[in-house]
Amino acid sequence: MIALQHILLFATAFLAVFWEAAFPFVRAMFGAQISLLPPLMVYAALNLGLTSVAALAVVSGVLFDSLSANPLGISILPLFMIGLVIWARRDLVLRDQPFAQFVLGLFASAATPVLMVVLLLTAGQTPLLGWGSLWQWLIMSLGGACATPILFILFGWAHHALGYRRVTETSFRPDREIRRGR
Repeated sequence: MIALQHILLFATAFLAVFWEAAFPFVRAMFGAQISLLPPLMVYAALNLGLTSVAALAVVSGVLFDSLSANPLGISILPLFMIGLVIWARRDLVLRDQPFAQFVLGLFASAATPVLMVVLLLTAGQTPLLGWGSLWQWLIMSLGGACATPILFILFGWAHHALGYRRVTETSFRPDREIRRGR
């Protein structure tokens, strides 16, 4: 069952990076590209272990950086930091509530670009920043926040459709006779 979650998660990360690179209509419509990687990190941090969060950060960060102008591997740390913060506090989160998913998606989608800019400036790169960056950051944050509950619904549906439920067995057999009396 866990293997199914991992396969679906990594396939979705691959498709999310491909979607961002191949279909620029969202960027043309809103002026910013909505990233689905922070919502995927929210899902992984709330439903899987720390090694899965780290593996998803490495794989999706390298995939994203290979198709962008970023230096290779610079997206790994922001994605992992978001996943680590949420994973560390996942026992305090009502993970089945859409509002909590929305807020965590907003946090992750807002913090990831900020951490990316800080890392790029630290590495000596000169990212294009201006007043338009504020609009792009707002669109990326709200888009990721709206995508997070949708991803939870889609993963829940896929888990229900492709997975199986464990049968709960009782310790009492129907053919067992119970003695009454002293």
